[in-house]
Amino acid sequence: MSSSRKDDHVRLALEQETAKLRSRDFDDVRVVHHALGAVNVDSVSLDVEVADRVWTLPFYINGMTGGSEFTGKINQALAIAAAETGIAMASGSMSAYFKDPSCAPSFTVLREENPHGFLMANLSANASPEQAREAIELIDADALQIHVNAVQEIVMPEGDREFEHWSGHIKAIARAVDVPVVVKEVGFGMTGATVRTLSSLGVAYVDVAGNGGTDFARIESARRADRFSHLNGWGQSAVESLIDARGASRDTGIPLFASGGVRTSLDVLKALALGAKAVGIAGGFLATVREDGPEALIREIRTWEAQLRSMMALVGARNVEALTHTDLVLTGSVREYANARGFDLSHFARRSGKASGGSHE
Repeated sequence: MSSSRKDDHVRLALEQETAKLRSRDFDDVRVVHHALGAVNVDSVSLDVEVADRVWTLPFYINGMTGGSEFTGKINQALAIAAAETGIAMASGSMSAYFKDPSCAPSFTVLREENPHGFLMANLSANASPEQAREAIELIDADALQIHVNAVQEIVMPEGDREFEHWSGHIKAIARAVDVPVVVKEVGFGMTGATVRTLSSLGVAYVDVAGNGGTDFARIESARRADRFSHLNGWGQSAVESLIDARGASRDTGIPLFASGGVRTSLDVLKALALGAKAVGIAGGFLATVREDGPEALIREIRTWEAQLRSMMALVGARNVEALTHTDLVLTGSVREYANARGFDLSHFARRSGKASGGSHE
């Protein structure tokens, strides 16, 4: 059953990618252009430090799949691309392994094909500390993602119906493992209140994982005989989540990752400018590797790298941290969300010190 469900998830996720069922909140983020603000492209560094390691790219392959022979082949292709480009990556949920240990090769292939890369294991918040340690050991992971997915579970016919123990499990796992713990949504977003709670539980990083990318509520509804489509599109986008959580991130010191609906290298730049430490991509990279294999994904990652470096030069950012001083104008539904939640967005438009009437232009 678990193997079949994993295959269903990939098939339905690819159907969503083909249908382009995405939110457009990244389009509500406009970058202010300063005509004399550019720097030399070769002066730009994309390096970011995560878990005491340097990532040479500030975007990564987010957790997608594993647990069956079919999904193991996908993981192999993703790992080949990761090894060639140096991009960090996460496994899909390894919960399937604890139900059926024979599916282990669909996960261990990640480390076999990518022996030196940064790799994150992935488990649900139902996992025990013992399972977390075993999952990390199985793929020699550098970090552990714990996914929280109450919306998906509610729509999933065979899903969980008890969630109040999740915080206790996360705290116990964070204390028990020797690698940093990343807590991520699976596409429904985060709030600042959630980030503050996760900080108190000992979490090292938070992936806000907003809606607009792969919609697991829609996927699980499609698997049901009686469609449960009321929660399609539920939650906040990555953009809204970054705005909501940035104060909590600053106050607690927990860095934010962002994922969900990232379509292009420009979306990566916008997410980084909104405060993300790094940006995860899943559905788009999955479609590329399924359609054209790992070599196509290698080319795509390298294209994104070159484009991101060039656009950072254009906005005058010599490194990723400098992007947080880029002037942004936030409009549309993003502004509506922020206004309703009481977040002032006006400062984003004048962060660089190059406001209208300034001395730069």
